[in-house]
Amino acid sequence: MDFADTKAHVKHVLLRARYAAIGAAVGAAIGAVFSRNAASTGGAIGALAGATVADTRDTASTFLEDAKEKEFVPLSNGDDEQN
Repeated sequence: MDFADTKAHVKHVLLRARYAAIGAAVGAAIGAVFSRNAASTGGAIGALAGATVADTRDTASTFLEDAKEKEFVPLSNGDDEQN
């Protein structure tokens, strides 16, 4: 694994941790309205949701970058079509 791969991996891990922390805070805040146990459960569910969002976002970003790099060839040429 070279430096660029390591840097990308660390960036991905930190992004996932950030989203998980934000999700946990939001979930705990919403759960705290109801009870202490709900705050704990809300925090856990929020962390899971945040980590999932981070993974989904990373996957979507990678897919879009790959799509931008590809050269799309038209299926038909407008000059060759007959009316």
